[in-house]
Amino acid sequence: MTSELAAGVRGARMIELGRGECLALLAGVPLGRVGFTRQALPVIRPVNHLVDGDTVVIRTHPGSALARHTTVDEVVVYEADDLDARTRTGWSVMVTGRASLVTAPWAAARYRALLIPWTDRDVDEIVRIQADLVTGYRLLR
Repeated sequence: MTSELAAGVRGARMIELGRGECLALLAGVPLGRVGFTRQALPVIRPVNHLVDGDTVVIRTHPGSALARHTTVDEVVVYEADDLDARTRTGWSVMVTGRASLVTAPWAAARYRALLIPWTDRDVDEIVRIQADLVTGYRLLR
């Protein structure tokens, strides 16, 4: 047992967030994690993103497992958070929905201009995740 728990320090209150607040929080951070299935096993990858209405948009490299599987509208999860370990406060948001490749040249070009990759890899594939299920929690003191 940690000394804080032994001393009776209470944890933060966990408050459920509404859809609009979740998407706004997600739009305010540049980095998250996408979870998908590869060979029947879960895979999680860190990626940068942007929020466009009810979709989360990410870039990936051609031939990636995510790009190959989104041709069949795979259900994926996208998660981002902003947590402070010192104060034990913050928030976490998850978006679950179907992922699809953006194939329209004008839309892909628009997203490539708006979403600058953090890596030096060739990440020309654009994946859009429809926000079918949006959940989030805030930790407050």
